Amino acid sequence: MDAILPYGVEIRFTPLYECLNSLHAYICRPSYKKLDMDPAWVKQVEERIPDTLRERLGQMSIDTEWRLVVLLVCCCPADTPQGFVDWLDKMSVQQLEQLLVDQGQQPPASVARLRSRLLTVFDQWNASYWATIDQHMLQRLDEEAAQRRQQLQQYGATASFVDITTAGIVLEPQPELKRLVLVPHYHFQPLNVLYAYREFTICHYASRVHFSDEGDLPPYEYRMLRSLSEQSRLKILRYLHKGPRSFIEIVRHLGLSKGITHDHVTKLRSAGLLHAHIKGETLVSYSLRQQALDELRAGLLQFIES
Repeated sequence: MDAILPYGVEIRFTPLYECLNSLHAYICRPSYKKLDMDPAWVKQVEERIPDTLRERLGQMSIDTEWRLVVLLVCCCPADTPQGFVDWLDKMSVQQLEQLLVDQGQQPPASVARLRSRLLTVFDQWNASYWATIDQHMLQRLDEEAAQRRQQLQQYGATASFVDITTAGIVLEPQPELKRLVLVPHYHFQPLNVLYAYREFTICHYASRVHFSDEGDLPPYEYRMLRSLSEQSRLKILRYLHKGPRSFIEIVRHLGLSKGITHDHVTKLRSAGLLHAHIKGETLVSYSLRQQALDELRAGLLQFIES
């Protein structure tokens, strides 16, 4: 039986978190081919949002400032985008600076400018996109969170629980780490997003919620099959079967460029076929996730025999 982790684990979900992830997905729209979202989603969004918001989001990126946005959302007591806007509007610049410093973050040159930008972005995104969001999707995410909480209560906070929930993340204990917050998301599947702050790490994990036809193979299982249809990726799996290896070791083993190797590793990670061993926010090594192969075999047989 797995030992209980030396840090606490909690499952959270509110519409505010998924609103954040929908913004994340839109900001990363040039990489839409890596996501499960329908390619037409970006066009549909741009038909809804005002030109001023589209221009503003076009200037944003997932950078050091975005990690501050994630932290603010995580610290906000409200559950909705409108609640976040109201909370942020009432916070003084000094209070925001102190909140960031308390979590070991360097405040930007102008916290007031950051707050003003976020108030505009979240207010307009909420009004033009989020107001028409599919409530069934939010319900499914809420159910996913409830199911994970039940499993957490039953089995405890173990490495296996985190691995199964996130499909491959192995978070190495750190002296300052007190808790891991796991948040299911829909918009940014199949990728996980992880940020480490002073006392907690938050991981927005791919929920496996999907709305394809009932008779279809689930997207995550289909992704596993596709990821195996390449010789170099099969070589990676065979190599990692011998034990954890760093990215550079995988590059040397394949004899390919870092860019091509990174693409292969990313596809295998997205398929849940690799463990990603992480210290803080640093990915230190990969290893084979054997149970994913077992799950694929069982799922494929069930699909064929149904």
